[in-house]
Amino acid sequence: MSGTELHPDNGGKIVNWPKQNHENGVAKNSTSGRQFKTFTRILKRLRYELIEEGHDVADRVPSFLIECLVWNVLDDTLNFGSLKDNVRETIRYLWHGTKTDAACNEWIEVNERKYLFRASQPWKREDAHAFLLIAWQYIGFK
Repeated sequence: MSGTELHPDNGGKIVNWPKQNHENGVAKNSTSGRQFKTFTRILKRLRYELIEEGHDVADRVPSFLIECLVWNVLDDTLNFGSLKDNVRETIRYLWHGTKTDAACNEWIEVNERKYLFRASQPWKREDAHAFLLIAWQYIGFK
């Protein structure tokens, strides 16, 4: 599998696998009843709203991380019932799954090449967990 290597001006390197990311995303969208892309968009839009509202933690959860979080949701959870029910169950699933390092230790990026929450990643599980709590509260779920 070939990837793309970038060298930012501030040093280091970033390796991406866009082909695998695309192919796996298309497959997940199909197996989830076309809900993977829907929920990725919903949470990304919610992230932008939370940033505009001044929630700093939303700024620490990049768009790609949101896509990867949704990637790790079970297909049945994404396709639970009504749109409202699906959003509630997806956020609940992710919030419970990000409570501890152990709970999401095996979660992976969409490209299936890297673990989602390891020291090499530029984001933190705790920020994802906090973002999901704020998203839950912002929507008004109880």
